[in-house]
Amino acid sequence: MKLITLPHIKVHNANAMSSPYTIGFPAMTAWLGAVHALQRKLQIQGFEQIRFDAVGVVCHHLDLQTHKDVNAYESVIIGTANPLDKSGKRPSFIEEARCHLEVSLVLEYQGIYQNEMADFLTKLSEILSTLKMASGDILSFKTPVATVVNDETQHRKLMAQLMPGYALIERKELMQEAMEAGQDALDALLDGLKVTHSSQIDEAGLVTWTSSRAQSGWIVPIATGFHGISELGKAQHQRDSETLHRFAESLVTLGEFKMTYRITNLNQLLWRYQTDLTNNLYFCTQTQHNISQ
Repeated sequence: MKLITLPHIKVHNANAMSSPYTIGFPAMTAWLGAVHALQRKLQIQGFEQIRFDAVGVVCHHLDLQTHKDVNAYESVIIGTANPLDKSGKRPSFIEEARCHLEVSLVLEYQGIYQNEMADFLTKLSEILSTLKMASGDILSFKTPVATVVNDETQHRKLMAQLMPGYALIERKELMQEAMEAGQDALDALLDGLKVTHSSQIDEAGLVTWTSSRAQSGWIVPIATGFHGISELGKAQHQRDSETLHRFAESLVTLGEFKMTYRITNLNQLLWRYQTDLTNNLYFCTQTQHNISQ
């Protein structure tokens, strides 16, 4: 498998509101969208055959811009304010959830020959420095690296280079199992995230508290795409007059942050676009199944 690694990209003020009801790590559509924009700019610069078929996301650091007082239960968003107006008052503004983070992206590619790889990586670095990712500004990144992974040794070497870091993988099968057992989607999502606290009292009267979750691992809600809720058609003032438009809502499922040394197959790491026009779904997904804990 031919891969390009974009190591340690530091992003400032990325959009942390991944869906209308989840705040945290940016949506997968944001990362794949940024890579798609990178691909289009590279094609314009003379690399017409370049294709990025899949994207892996590894998080090294995340600083969610929230604050919680010592005795408070809820956190609040740290917002930015507009300058004072002529009357000395603060104009109204829309609160936005932001985060500063550092990630590495692993891109599966095709369309570049080895003899043009040096020029390609140089141009990629130039374009990457001008892009935004997840609506955030790219502050810095390390030199992109092209690798070919064909055996276990090369796979382990790549995973070691991404350490310390957590790869975001898909765990939608947890929701599917719960929904097949009779739960609706929201209950299945919440049951996968909730923490259950219980206590025991021994003969001496000592109370011991324990906490548990339905599944082991760092399970989180992730936004992976969109579900069309209207028919395809033309909308007034739409930006692209040639493409049919439809209203859509976010798709949210379960994911897991897993240390990269525990990734045994690259399909566990790489995300791809997929459509299901029968059910009006446009989403990012992985091809891995039955991930061992």
